[in-house]
Amino acid sequence: MASNVDVSGNTVLTSPPVQQSDDAHGYYTPGEPIRDTKAPAGPIKDRWTTHKMNNRLVNPANRRKLDIIIVGTGLAGGAAAATLGEAGYNVKSFCYQDSPRRAHSIAAQGGINAAKNYKEDGDSVYRLFYDTVKGGDYRSRESNVYRLAEVSTNIIDQCVAQGVPFAREYGGLLDNRSFGGVQVSRTFYARGQTGQQLLIGAYQAMERQVAAGTVTQYTRHEMLELIVADGKARGIVARDLVTGEIETHLADVVVLASGGYGNVFYLSTNAMGSNVTAAWRAHRKGAYMANPCYTQIHPTCIPVSGDHQSKLTLMSESLRNDGRIWVPKNREDCDKDPRDIPEEDRDYYLERIYPSFGNLVPRDIASRQAKNVCDEGRGVGPMVGDFRRGVYLDFADAINRLGEDAVREKYGNLFDMYERITGENPYQVPMRIYPAVHYVMGGLWVDYDLQSNIEGLFVTGEANFSDHGANRLGASALMQGLADGYFVLPNTIREYLADGPFAPIDESHPDVVAARTSVEDRIQKFLSINGTRTVDSYHKELGNIMWEYCGMERSEDGLRKAIDMIRELKADFWSNVKVLGTADSLNQSLEKAGRVADFLELGELMCIDALNRRESCGGHFRAESQTEDGEALRHDDEFAYVAAWEFGGEGGQPVLHKEDLVYTAIEMKQRSYK
Repeated sequence: MASNVDVSGNTVLTSPPVQQSDDAHGYYTPGEPIRDTKAPAGPIKDRWTTHKMNNRLVNPANRRKLDIIIVGTGLAGGAAAATLGEAGYNVKSFCYQDSPRRAHSIAAQGGINAAKNYKEDGDSVYRLFYDTVKGGDYRSRESNVYRLAEVSTNIIDQCVAQGVPFAREYGGLLDNRSFGGVQVSRTFYARGQTGQQLLIGAYQAMERQVAAGTVTQYTRHEMLELIVADGKARGIVARDLVTGEIETHLADVVVLASGGYGNVFYLSTNAMGSNVTAAWRAHRKGAYMANPCYTQIHPTCIPVSGDHQSKLTLMSESLRNDGRIWVPKNREDCDKDPRDIPEEDRDYYLERIYPSFGNLVPRDIASRQAKNVCDEGRGVGPMVGDFRRGVYLDFADAINRLGEDAVREKYGNLFDMYERITGENPYQVPMRIYPAVHYVMGGLWVDYDLQSNIEGLFVTGEANFSDHGANRLGASALMQGLADGYFVLPNTIREYLADGPFAPIDESHPDVVAARTSVEDRIQKFLSINGTRTVDSYHKELGNIMWEYCGMERSEDGLRKAIDMIRELKADFWSNVKVLGTADSLNQSLEKAGRVADFLELGELMCIDALNRRESCGGHFRAESQTEDGEALRHDDEFAYVAAWEFGGEGGQPVLHKEDLVYTAIEMKQRSYK
């Protein structure tokens, strides 16, 4: 690619992309290009420090006059509420769970990355930055990722001070282990409960501010609409899930920390309540949705066992440190007891294909290769449909090398969980795993300050797209959530709040009235249809469409078919769904209806985004774009941009705005882990 010098004196290593192909022609409307006007210039190592110094301050007396709404109480939302409350702002914290401790961050198992270099194995802030950009297949912003790597070193100190019980070596020092996509040990962990322990740390910090009076907690409340008044985000409309009461909450700024939308696939590793509604209601009010097609399929999950399941279970990626992944070389061995298959008849396919990284290749690559061997007919476990959907994760070598006690010390709770779910003892027989939907890399578009294109709306954690490009390396999502919540958002939001306190609005404002009325009308619409199909049946059918045509592999024909099927399903939903119960009570059928209605619209946009992007990168694999040996083939000359989609209105087409990706500190290369 051509090199030139930008205004800050940095050498630009990328040329602006010029899209030639247009598979999605007729499905969208081209919009004006956009750029991140908040992105700092100068040497990359100085950008965050300079940016913080240039942001204005808010004096303590004014902080007490400023109100902040935060939707979501996971790692990002909980940490942000604790930090902003401690700074003296008035914070309202919302979650649909009965306690912030039930946020889905609790389910993360394997660890959190930080560039501490405790192992003296060559790690550094730059190496973490490089690994993350490379792991994201060069579709993330370099400034955001470098900031994430830089801030990571503070997270561990913060969490240790809160009492998070990270694993320690014999001498008392914090321990590290490796994760996929890297060759150093930088992942801090608390056995297989890292997410739970980190969430408890953030939760107790937030509860301290609840006791201090700076944070007000609203549990069992679901955000159903964003209030945009005079062009600025000024509040939310929420439903009390116990009483059914519709409530209006106003503030000077709104923060969405509502997590990802993997449940659009129905079967995923996410909690059943995880949804896209908070982000999607903001999108319908004008917030851009960025890169929605980028979905991470996690390679280490307990396989589907039949049609009765409503979710899937993640087995920590940390297991790939010591477990070896294999399938039989011969199809006729697939129904044998794995202990009866001799070593010479086993295919350790990741070690064979990727000798440098072996079982520690990134998640997207490990997932795709698992699909390939199962598609060849060499999968293991029970038949599900036409395939055996499973590969072995074998700890026999590790047990022989380390001893069962040592393996139990590192992974015991994960092994116990696996045995309780499957009835198989992984100390005696290999685990069976298969890829499943896990994270998403898309989300609401934000600038460097984490502010969306709607003024006053900030988005943090997995709800935004900003840090991970087309794929996430393991243990990076926890890093992003806590980095944003504890360190980034409190520093960037004050630049906006420095202009406050803002002119107050009340519930009689026309935009507030309109937002509340739209929620009430939508609820009555759900209850009045009185059709013949359950909400869950629509969700399951949508999930099947998404997995089949917008899952691990996508094609032009498949995506076109999926869009047509989703549109037909959406039309049927709005004419034939049956929602039982009433609006003025606890009504989970009504809750699900709103979430599935939003998933139907999101699923269509995901397919349009995937159809437009005729390249393979990270978690997005187009069958038409692969190398001779089946690896993902990017087209930087056409698609090195963030796709920021604007809502096109009821019945209208989405509008595509492109933000070109510019690299000055790292050169785009074909990703290789061989």
